[in-house]
Amino acid sequence: MKAITTFKPTARFAGVSLLLAAAFGSFFGLATAQAEGLAEKAGQQMDRAADKAGQAADSTGEYMDDSAITAKVKWAILRDPDLKTLEISVVTTGGVVSLTGAVDSQRSVDRAAAVARDNPAVKSVENHLTVKGAK
Repeated sequence: MKAITTFKPTARFAGVSLLLAAAFGSFFGLATAQAEGLAEKAGQQMDRAADKAGQAADSTGEYMDDSAITAKVKWAILRDPDLKTLEISVVTTGGVVSLTGAVDSQRSVDRAAAVARDNPAVKSVENHLTVKGAK
């Protein structure tokens, strides 16, 4: 007569199972993160920085500093469905936002300036954007 062996899970095997599950979860999480676009990652980082800066400024009642304005304007440009470009450089000095770079159309030039002006902390916008291929 043949002996029948049954598998009885133990704490040791349960721990190994959890470890494997965590490893697979991490792997698939990393694969998903790598699939995200560069613009999306950059936008998320700018959003977090802008939120932190905005919260700090709001909580103290102080004027939002230039770096926070820059971060918020860049994020707004990235989120805008008519723009979504990393080719626009934003620099803020004393609340004055300067936009530089090359975009696809005059409409994009105008839209980027409007997006920057929508931020209440922006005093004015200097629009130095150019249209690609325009002479």
